[in-house]
Amino acid sequence: MRHVKFLARTVLVQNNNVDDACRVLNRILGKEGIFDQFRRTRYYEKPYQTRRRVNFEKCKSIYNEDMDRKIQFVLRKNRAEPFPGCS
Repeated sequence: MRHVKFLARTVLVQNNNVDDACRVLNRILGKEGIFDQFRRTRYYEKPYQTRRRVNFEKCKSIYNEDMDRKIQFVLRKNRAEPFPGCS
């Protein structure tokens, strides 16, 4: 049986295997950005560092969105010529 992936950040421990459960929890927290937020708030971030980080995150999200759109275009299944340019 598959359990819900994110249920209030609850991790099931199976067969008393706490190490695997900790690994899963760390992966969940890493994907959600909890560790990054903790590291950022640990020390004071100067305003110019904040601006640089925010601008970098914006550029990264725009790039990722564009690449996802291109990948989805290439992976479409209903194209007349599935591999354009390859004869």
